[in-house]
Amino acid sequence: MAHETSETTAASSADATASSGCRLRWNKVPEVTVYFWIIKVLCTTVGETAADLLNEKAGLGLAGVSVLMSALLAVVLVVQFRTSAYRAGVYWPVVALISVVGTLASDNLTDNMGVPLETSTTFFAIVLAVVFVVWYRRERTLSIHSIGTPGRESFYWLAVLCTFALGTAAGDLVSERMGFGYWLSAVLFGLVIAAVTLAHFGLDLDAVWSFWIAYILTRPLGASIGDYLSQPTGDGGVGLGTVVTSALFLSVIVGLVVYLAVTRKDVAQPQQTARHAA
Repeated sequence: MAHETSETTAASSADATASSGCRLRWNKVPEVTVYFWIIKVLCTTVGETAADLLNEKAGLGLAGVSVLMSALLAVVLVVQFRTSAYRAGVYWPVVALISVVGTLASDNLTDNMGVPLETSTTFFAIVLAVVFVVWYRRERTLSIHSIGTPGRESFYWLAVLCTFALGTAAGDLVSERMGFGYWLSAVLFGLVIAAVTLAHFGLDLDAVWSFWIAYILTRPLGASIGDYLSQPTGDGGVGLGTVVTSALFLSVIVGLVVYLAVTRKDVAQPQQTARHAA
């Protein structure tokens, strides 16, 4: 559900909360709408194809590309942390870059260090579980509807990075090691996501866990779609190549992000928090 707030309304709301001893705290992440999931899947696809493209065309190797992408991610994260509220044009570039870095983290373990996919999948699952445990013990919630402090935002982005790395390893494990292929893997992960959705709406599966399970699974879903479109026909793909696939999905992402930046359909209302005296 989209929320739109005019400047006049926002100002009046701010005055009202100020007089009542409260302040407004904006959430730093978007509302979970259909736009959120579409862009998320597109970003995961770009993360897969862009990582392959940079590794093949840039000539830097996995290690060099990883350093470059990590540096770019650090820059956009600084900008994201300095914003006072969610901004589509800042938030989604972070997701796109973190998808590339997460993919490279998994690829480095597998390709450069020879770590089996079973081991890397287990490793990233454990790391993500540790992040969730520490996050919950510190903040008493894993909800993304209250990412309004630097601490919670740090946990959020760390969890997102781990989900991309885990999703990459798990996706490669299913599509390559288990021999499902790209298309069948995409169908499989899509069906599991559909099952989680049904469990949430039909069986009251906890909303927070439903979100994070779906968030993890959309990574291998997007990666399988990206591989299916970009890989040669002899390898079970369509043969569009990494350049065409990356450019196609990036153009759609940019279009959607511009649309959301203008319409603000995914901006959540600010939360009221008590102002404590110094």
